[in-house]
This record gives sequence, C-alpha cells and structure tokens, in this order.
Amino acid sequence: QVQLVESGGGLVQAGGSLRLSCAASGRTFSTYSMGWFRQAPGKEREFVGAISRSGGSTYYAVSVKGRFTISRDNAKNTVYLQMNSLKPEDTAVYYCAAVGGSSWYVADDMYDYWGQGTQVTVSS
Repeated sequence: QVQLVESGGGLVQAGGSLRLSCAASGRTFSTYSMGWFRQAPGKEREFVGAISRSGGSTYYAVSVKGRFTISRDNAKNTVYLQMNSLKPEDTAVYYCAAVGGSSWYVADDMYDYWGQGTQVTVSS
C-alpha cells in the first residue's frame, strides 16, 4: 500500500515556474515507477510524464517536453515535477501516481495508487 500526497501547486503568471512534490508513504517507494497526470476543467485526465524506479529514465508528453522535468529522491520517498515556462493551458489539477514494477504507462488506468491532486493555475 502506498499513499501519495502532492504539494507545491498555486497561482503563477505565464512564463513562471513551479515545482510540485509528491511524497509517498511506505518503505517500498523505490519499487514503483511514478507518473504525473493533469486534469483541466471539462477535460479528460492526461499524461504529463513518468520516471523509472531508479530515476534513470524519464518520458514526457509532447505538450510539456522541454519545459517540465521529473525527478525523484528515493531516500526521501519523493518525486518532483519542475515546471518552467508555464502557459495558461497548463492550468489543471496535477496528480502523481504510482505503479509497481519497472514499467510506466501513459494510460492512467494502469496505475495502482493516486494522490489527491494539487491545483496549478497559470494566469496570462
């Protein structure tokens, strides 16, 4: 069982930056691949990016590649989402998710555990 708690959301102007954190409970964090997703009002939840168990591999959606960076600190049971050059269309509730094993997925229904989400609002 893994519990995930996101933090770091807020209101930022276009072009600004935010760093989201996702803290995990339990002693097996390093056995989970982690994903970040987001959901804007009236839209489906969409994949943002993912990171492997070791942190050695990352993958990003085209819409955020080059602007967002995912990292993790397994000693702190935490995964991060650094968001730079933010745009109004990045406004959404951001979620972290965990899936056991070495694979990560774009599809949200493949993930085992989810955080409660944190709101990111980018003003123009």
